[in-house]
Amino acid sequence: MSNITIRHTREADIAELVALQKKSYPPEMPPWSPVKFEHQLETFPLGQIIAEREGRIVGCASSLVVMWDDWCDQHTWKEITAAGTFRNHNPDGKTLYGAEVFVDPEVRGEGLGHALYEGRRRLCRAMNLKRIIACGRLPGYHKHAAEMSAEDYAKRVVWGDFRDPVLGFQLHEGFHYCGVIEDYLPEDRESGGNASLIVWLNPRYDASRATLIPEEDIL
Repeated sequence: MSNITIRHTREADIAELVALQKKSYPPEMPPWSPVKFEHQLETFPLGQIIAEREGRIVGCASSLVVMWDDWCDQHTWKEITAAGTFRNHNPDGKTLYGAEVFVDPEVRGEGLGHALYEGRRRLCRAMNLKRIIACGRLPGYHKHAAEMSAEDYAKRVVWGDFRDPVLGFQLHEGFHYCGVIEDYLPEDRESGGNASLIVWLNPRYDASRATLIPEEDIL
């Protein structure tokens, strides 16, 4: 996708991000409040990135660092993100947790999601984090919910029997499917509240080095 800039989110972007999130979400999922975006920027500014084209914001990716052992068994989006405030951000952790990605529906399919994911990977490498973990929506699941579990649906996507726009994209981006988290986002009706747990391992991770805070812009 041409003329795209990936940069860190600024406070001046918040009103536009709220409007874009509302445009991108299903009707039953309300956008975040401006206060949530403010908390995220205050807590972990490096983890908040946007995609901009010709002066207009067309995508966003939000993340925090966590100690994965604290959350690996079972968690909801609300729990791990502290209701979207990112107060659970732990700079001693080794896992970059992808809390959200949304893209303007008018420009989907043009490589914007890849650019945002690559921004996250650059951050993960620059901070010497071990991995990126996220829980993704399963928007195609509602078409099959009457006949199978969310886990069976996700497996069929991995096997190539079904196409899911989110999980399929994440697999294409080099993430590995690890299972399904139930009741992750109850208001997500298309996914039945479920989410696929995915991971990307940083091939440059050095266990002998500490987590780093880049001194210069890594985007």
